[in-house]
Amino acid sequence: MNNKPNKLTRQMGLLALTATGVCSMLGASINVVPFMIQRNVPGIGPYVLPAFAFAAIPALLAAFAYSILASAMPRAGGSYIYASRGLNPYLGFVASFSQWFGLSIVIGVIAYVTVPFIRDVFLGLGLDSLAVALEVGWIRVGLALALLWTFVAINIKGTKSYERTLLPMMFLMFALGAIVIIAGFSFDTTDFLTALKAKEGREFVPIPTIDFDWRVFLSAAALLFSSFIGFDSIAQAGGEAKNPTKSLPKAILIAILGVGLFYFLFAAAVYHTAPWSFVAEEALNKDITAPGLLSYVLPSGLGVAILVGAAIALINDLPAMLLSVSRLMFAWAEDGIFPKVISKVHPKRHTPHIALLIAGSMASIGVLGSHFAGDFFLGIDIMVTSMMVNFLLMCVTLLTLPQRNPDLASEIKIIKNRGPQVWIGGFGAIFLVAFLGIHTYKDLASNVDAWYFHSTPIWLIVMTLASIIFVYKWRQLKFQGVDVTARFKKLPIE
Repeated sequence: MNNKPNKLTRQMGLLALTATGVCSMLGASINVVPFMIQRNVPGIGPYVLPAFAFAAIPALLAAFAYSILASAMPRAGGSYIYASRGLNPYLGFVASFSQWFGLSIVIGVIAYVTVPFIRDVFLGLGLDSLAVALEVGWIRVGLALALLWTFVAINIKGTKSYERTLLPMMFLMFALGAIVIIAGFSFDTTDFLTALKAKEGREFVPIPTIDFDWRVFLSAAALLFSSFIGFDSIAQAGGEAKNPTKSLPKAILIAILGVGLFYFLFAAAVYHTAPWSFVAEEALNKDITAPGLLSYVLPSGLGVAILVGAAIALINDLPAMLLSVSRLMFAWAEDGIFPKVISKVHPKRHTPHIALLIAGSMASIGVLGSHFAGDFFLGIDIMVTSMMVNFLLMCVTLLTLPQRNPDLASEIKIIKNRGPQVWIGGFGAIFLVAFLGIHTYKDLASNVDAWYFHSTPIWLIVMTLASIIFVYKWRQLKFQGVDVTARFKKLPIE
């Protein structure tokens, strides 16, 4: 363990690393996206679950690419380090800047979306006046910012503080989420329709099915791909992992396989009870969630429990994702691509406190953007574009690493055979190019009030900014006499 004040320390074990990935993945993805997708991708209807399964294919391939690269390059800022050493420094920075921007905005989106879940918990407990107060704009924004900065402070306090916060909430989240799975498969559509009539006096006639449309299906799968984003947070913590060449790949694979199974069971359970046509109709008129749908058939006590579970799932995203984006900035600064001050580590806490403060500030913009845009899917769309590009470059890096940097390629500890590596990288790249194309077309073809509500031009503007930063800092490094070729062939010194 390195206790120098300017260095991170390796204190995170397999459980903490896995929890980082799990908590980054679970949240809005599981409680909101599989149901609000009925509004965002009209016509997906009963094909949400098949689209979910299809979206898992490129996510799994990307996860394997990450695991292989992590075993050879276990450093903070994982994706940036992998691509900058195994592909190209510029592309490595662009990929990670894209990732940093997308995730930073989504951290704010998640903080903002959490507030309605807290409101619904208050409603379930009969605290109507508090629930009404959370509908007030400035109160909702203020609470979202308070949640966000609370977790910035927890992350700054250090690894132990982070683990003490994250692990209990993760276990509680799974326990309360299990209620949804058990309840969803215990009831059926008839139970739901009976409860709907009893509670609201509504008669609803479900639509059994609709025609399958490949374009709609692929568009939905591209968006549902966002549900599997998060395992990469594990790679960003590479500089703080114990026994990293083994623990990082294990944590990545455990996180995506475990969460993927949980996702599918969770969404399948809700759609087993609530007719998809009811979900689609409701989604057109208001924001809906898994707890809200199951509240029709569950006793009030269990309804409140799953609302609490949903709120915890969302809140859990915040510390894990803050860790991820702060370590990216730390890695850039270590390499000289960002101001050196950002690589400062707290002398007692051994955390990159400056990077965390900047991450919190960026996420605060996401909170405000969600409020004024009025549609959190804009933030999610930006993240999906960013992460697809990032994952694509990880797959390409897996293909190019032996030629670009044979020394680091020789350090790979898992799936050492070149054949499977090429298969994973090649098919992963093909899938991700296709998904990125579909997602971009859908975004540009969508009807919005102004151009800045399209995620693609916003992303391109950010990439232009990233390119300007890189060119400026690259020239600065050369002017200072730095051997950039040598620097970007080796891993940062620990």
